[in-house]
Amino acid sequence: MEISKRELTTAQKLFPILTNEGVDIKKEIMAGVTTFLTMAYIIAVNPNILSATGMPAGALVTGTCLAAAIGCFIMGVLANLPFALASGMGLNAYFAYTVVLGMGVTWEVALTAVFVEGIIFIFLSLFKVREAVVNAIPTNMKIAVSGGIGLFIAIIGFINSGLVVNNDATLISMGHFTPAAIVTCVGVVIIAALSKRNTKGSILIGIAVCSILAWGYALSNPVAAADLGIYLPSGIFKYESIAPIAGKVDLGYVMHPSNITNFILVLLTFLFVDFFDTVGTIVGVSSKAGMIDKDGNVPNVGRALLADALATTVGSGLGVSTVTTYVESSTGVVEGGRTGYTAITVGVLFLVAMFFSPIFIAIPACATAPALIYVGYLMLSSVKEIDFDDITEGVPAFITIGAMAFTYSIGDGLTLGVLSYVVINLLFNLIAPKEERKRVSGVMIVLAGLFILKLMYL
Repeated sequence: MEISKRELTTAQKLFPILTNEGVDIKKEIMAGVTTFLTMAYIIAVNPNILSATGMPAGALVTGTCLAAAIGCFIMGVLANLPFALASGMGLNAYFAYTVVLGMGVTWEVALTAVFVEGIIFIFLSLFKVREAVVNAIPTNMKIAVSGGIGLFIAIIGFINSGLVVNNDATLISMGHFTPAAIVTCVGVVIIAALSKRNTKGSILIGIAVCSILAWGYALSNPVAAADLGIYLPSGIFKYESIAPIAGKVDLGYVMHPSNITNFILVLLTFLFVDFFDTVGTIVGVSSKAGMIDKDGNVPNVGRALLADALATTVGSGLGVSTVTTYVESSTGVVEGGRTGYTAITVGVLFLVAMFFSPIFIAIPACATAPALIYVGYLMLSSVKEIDFDDITEGVPAFITIGAMAFTYSIGDGLTLGVLSYVVINLLFNLIAPKEERKRVSGVMIVLAGLFILKLMYL
């Protein structure tokens, strides 16, 4: 509950988290813990990916945790929203394998591109360009984004558990019922049963039980468990200095004329992927949380996007790839997180993890997979609100939902959804009677044009 805007002090206007009243802090903390556990894999995965560039893995663990913590604190205090941030998956792989290893530039130059991207996003946020994009997305599309993200994270859960695997003939197929897959199935059943009984923290309980089961298997059969990505914690306490990667932005590379073209290509890709992944995540999670107002807008979305931009800029200075809003925030929202206290809780836990990383790194993917699958179900349930009877609304919504899952990208799903919405509705307006024509906002048309350029050149 927030106090009336007429009563806001200067501090409350600057930091909306101070406007909260009657907040269930216990519920917010529980939501934050749940969100953290579903995204704690980044503590292990991000250093593993970025270290391929020659960056020291130990320093990357510290940098990843610190950048995530700062991003969450900014989001919580500045936007008062329950969204968690960390180095983005996909963006880190692009950073390491395409930019550094593929193009042959140094990781310092790649960090420079991330830094410049963050600065550009700060200005776009301050001038409300990103906010205009979020608010221009039609209500049915916003709901579709929520459903699409649900299907997307459910597929991630199925893949992490080993229930869905690669198949050269059919692209994907059902995997074997390994101990990891069984642990995931047990977790889904536990979470579903506890949720049916309205047990608080059901998702968190599911993750904890699955971790214990997985570690028990690793204790009894360490070799077979290792093949499934299940390991016992290697210790309790560990901390490594961030000095080897912090403050390594290399602006000198950008100043050389022969490097400009390469740098702009790298920068544009970072901009496109991060911009629309973030927009899609914020819209989808907000829709599921019931945060969309009567006009179809997300409250404090401008501040949320500014927080995301600031986190990216800070993260580059700390030596990590683009920091972005995490879709796993939806797990905390489902647990009741509604304010910035949820994000702050996640930030605190990342700071703790910076010193106790062996424990959090050891939480296996099969233990967090049930949470992703269950939350995917909850988010996909929102599609019943879409007006599928109106083909000009229903078809773009369907394309958005399907494309997010099957392209394995929130940004690409949003791209195809917006393009289909604009093209279908503009064509309909050409052939429909005047009284049946639908207004398509100028922002959506501009977005469609940019997406076409993106598909052609990036």
